[in-house]
Amino acid sequence: MKLKKFEGNPILSPNPENEWESLVATNPAAWYEDGTFYLLYRAAGDDKEHHIHIGLATSQDGFNFERVQDKPVLTPDANGFDAGSVEDPRVVKFGDEYYMTYAFRPYPPGQYWKNEYDQIEAPKLSEFAPKCLRENVGNTALAISKDLVNFKKVGRLTEPSLDDRDVILFPEKINGKFYMLHRPKNYVGEEYGTDAPAIWIKSSDDMMSWNVESTLLLKGEEWWEPKVGGNTPPLKTDEGWLMLYHGVDENFTYRLGACLLDLNDPTKILYRTQDFILEPETDIEKNGLYKWGVVFPTGNVIVDDTLYVYYGASDQWCCVATANIHELVQFIKENTK
Repeated sequence: MKLKKFEGNPILSPNPENEWESLVATNPAAWYEDGTFYLLYRAAGDDKEHHIHIGLATSQDGFNFERVQDKPVLTPDANGFDAGSVEDPRVVKFGDEYYMTYAFRPYPPGQYWKNEYDQIEAPKLSEFAPKCLRENVGNTALAISKDLVNFKKVGRLTEPSLDDRDVILFPEKINGKFYMLHRPKNYVGEEYGTDAPAIWIKSSDDMMSWNVESTLLLKGEEWWEPKVGGNTPPLKTDEGWLMLYHGVDENFTYRLGACLLDLNDPTKILYRTQDFILEPETDIEKNGLYKWGVVFPTGNVIVDDTLYVYYGASDQWCCVATANIHELVQFIKENTK
């Protein structure tokens, strides 16, 4: 089974009228409430440094989106910890507030697509500078909003010296605990039980305090997923937490897998697909800024039994694919390892 791609993709493209989003509009967080779909998307212009922002667009049908305003809803703070970029958001809601995790760097990454895979720019600093500055390490932070337009940056969720992205919060507390998925890039080797970056999970009593032990949740097993990472906030179904994740093959191509986690203990995988459910096929998925091919979801919602998966294509456009949620859950159970 494969997710059905919308024939009208991309649903959001770079906007040449706004300098801050003239080159990139991709990797959107998604939310649905009171008949409106919201996309919080990663945006960037054609500047040499490649500063990255987050914009907002809305839709009534989940396919036709319009930008809410001509400026970002979240932008790098020139004098702050996230001065280089704010990107790849994921959003959940607790009470009447939206909690958005986002990746950041202390300096802009530069035009990374012109480099070798996974190579970004870093400033030349003295040996006394912290590693997070010397290596321009990718980390994750939290921002909170009541309207998805005005955000308060709360601060860092991850360790400064640890490259830790794809940080995703579960949308509700489980047995009184908050749960987080994350992908610490350096947790590799015999002591960690994985030969490549993998998905880890941990719980906490406080949304901002995650200096606790983490558990290896999922590592690559199939040819299309030597390296894995989380994608979208888990969605609650009768059969378990639906978790979408990406696999990166030896040619650096990104595909999408799915699994179901135990509702009461999300450290347990109940079912996991052997086969991927989404891969780069179209021109915009294979020939954008990311030249190895990528479909990268960062948002998903369920509306009337339809799962909408919002994904970035080639680090440049926003797209959507859909599936009947019951059919997908059944497929995961039947296609499991």
